[in-house]
Order: sequence, then C-alpha cells, then structure tokens
Amino acid sequence: MSFTGKYQLQSHENFEPFMKALGLPDDQIQKGKDIKSISEIVQDGKKFKVTVTTGTKVLHNEFTIGEECEMEMLTGEKVKAVVQMEGDNKLVANLKGLKSVTELNGDTIINTLSMGDLTYKRISKRI
Repeated sequence: MSFTGKYQLQSHENFEPFMKALGLPDDQIQKGKDIKSISEIVQDGKKFKVTVTTGTKVLHNEFTIGEECEMEMLTGEKVKAVVQMEGDNKLVANLKGLKSVTELNGDTIINTLSMGDLTYKRISKRI
C-alpha cells in the first residue's frame, strides 16, 4: 500500500493540551488549532518525503524505513529518530519521548502522537 498523496486535515482531538505539553506558545496554538493543514507524502520504496503545511509553517522531513535520520519536531527542534513500518500501512517512530503512529486506511490517514498518557489524534483525507 502506497502512502503517496496529498491529505487534508479533517479533524483532530486533544490539540490544545498536547501542544501546551510540547511547549508551543499559546499564540501559535490558537493560530494553528483551526487551520486545515495539508500533508504531502511521497513514498519511493522505503524512502519517504513528508511535507506538512499549516498556514505559513512548513514542516519537511525525509527518512528511510529502519535507518536513523534527523527529523524536525512541531517545535522546530531537530531530533534523531528511526521510523519503522508495521505491516504495509503503519509507520511508527519514537522522537525524544514522543511516539508517532501513522496509519493509512484507504484514503484516510490517522496520525496518533503520544507523550506519556497524553494523546493527540489527527484524521486526514486524501485530496
């Protein structure tokens, strides 16, 4: 199953408490909560390029499944991570105490970020 495509955020749960826990400033949280971000994913075998555009903020990460890479977090901090694939439709990464699980089901991507017992869930549809 290929992740390649453009996806628009449809809904999200727990955005504000999660972003506060990450340390994002309140003004950024308020600006970001109602923006329908666009995620563009290009998959070439085990190589991925992911670009997430939220208003004027663009987050760009590239990685190869199973290899250490540098990833930019929502806060702008760069961290080392290894992204693993579970089955043919799930990407899992651990970024400095944050667990990211991205699951593709047909034209829907569900991204769940967990930090301790706090979870943030994003649901995006292919456009």
